[in-house]
Amino acid sequence: MNKSRRPPLRRSPSIRYDENIEYKNTSLLRRFVSEQGKILSKRINRLTSKQQRLVATAVKRARILALLPFSNNEN
Repeated sequence: MNKSRRPPLRRSPSIRYDENIEYKNTSLLRRFVSEQGKILSKRINRLTSKQQRLVATAVKRARILALLPFSNNEN
C-alpha cells in the first residue's frame, strides 16, 4: 500500500532577519510571551534553538528591569 504523503509546509519565520532580539525591544518580546506571562515554546514560536535561547534570556532581563511583567494575574 502506498500512503500519500503531504509535502512539508513551509512556514514563514516569526523573526525577520533585521530584527534584533534584545531586552529593550519589548514589542518583539511580547509576541513570544503568553497572556499569563509565560514564555512560549519554540515549536509554537517557530524559532530555531539559538533564537529561542536569545528570546528567553531577553525576556528574563526585561522582566528584571520591569519592562515586561512576571505574570498577568488580573482577576
